[in-house]
Amino acid sequence: MSPRFKVAIVGAGVGVQHMIGYLLNPRTYDVTTICDLDRQRAGALVAMLPTARSQTEVERVLADPSIDVVSICTPPFTHLELALRALEAGKHVVVEKPVAGSPAEVDRLAEAAKASGRLVVPVFQYRFARGPRILRQLIDAGLAGPPVAASLEVHWNRGRDYYAVPWRGKRATELGGTVMSHMIHAHDLLTYLAGPVVRVHAEVATLVHPLEVEDTAAVAMRLDNGALATSSATIGAARDTSRYRLVFAHLTAESGLAPYAPGEDPWTFTARDPARQSEIDAVVQAYGPPRRNGFAGLFQELAPALTGAAEPPITLADAHAALSLVAAIYHSAETSSAVDLPLSPKAPAYGGR
Repeated sequence: MSPRFKVAIVGAGVGVQHMIGYLLNPRTYDVTTICDLDRQRAGALVAMLPTARSQTEVERVLADPSIDVVSICTPPFTHLELALRALEAGKHVVVEKPVAGSPAEVDRLAEAAKASGRLVVPVFQYRFARGPRILRQLIDAGLAGPPVAASLEVHWNRGRDYYAVPWRGKRATELGGTVMSHMIHAHDLLTYLAGPVVRVHAEVATLVHPLEVEDTAAVAMRLDNGALATSSATIGAARDTSRYRLVFAHLTAESGLAPYAPGEDPWTFTARDPARQSEIDAVVQAYGPPRRNGFAGLFQELAPALTGAAEPPITLADAHAALSLVAAIYHSAETSSAVDLPLSPKAPAYGGR
């Protein structure tokens, strides 16, 4: 029988999503600690767990020898330091996006992880949704063909109450605006399904709220296989919607409009040659066996990596690519120029803004 890993969740905001993901893998994980500076908020999550305890001091969490995995769900500017401290304490680390503020900081994490012999696993849970998983199967089966074009929309409604949280909307604490906080998952899904980005043209603007960071962005990208993609994001829409359309030589995949789990709404997969539609439909109908989705799917696939039996489903190389793209977008917008990827460590954007 596989070992059960004892988990501490640090940060009880988005941490509730991590908690649910672990609880859906009860044979693998045991959430024993919820840590948050707000004791009442931590207590609300502990009340949902059979044997967990709350904690307000992260030092005590890291000093607890029984804890195997630390899930970091705190504000972005704390991620790097907490991850480094958890590694030093001998813990595996699951860390929310962004794992750090720049590609250079991801390099620091990679060095620390190697030295500690522990894993740092970034959270890109969109990969583990039904729609993207089916598309991945179609790609792997050779039914999609090479990518041709893609369009991504992340159009959400964020009011003043959202930015009343002290760390949001500030470069030093949120580490960026909508490019960092709202587009990063969409761009990761694009590169996971269609390939890495090699050139970026971008514009960003602050149009909705008086913030230190951008709240609207438009990006044009060329992928390494020659495909072209566009993405746009804003927090000034009338309602929250996300939409993904990926065109391959042999099929077009289109998502629903669900904003926070765009892979869960039914996707459509349409053959360019109608005579091949039945082949695509057969893969869609045979999807399975039933898998856990989102956070639960990520944690399910992480388990073998924690025992050393497999590679982690998401790696620091994935986080490095995501933050390199963020850095390139910002640099392109600031210089009104195209930026090529991968970034050189000597590039001005490599160390962050």
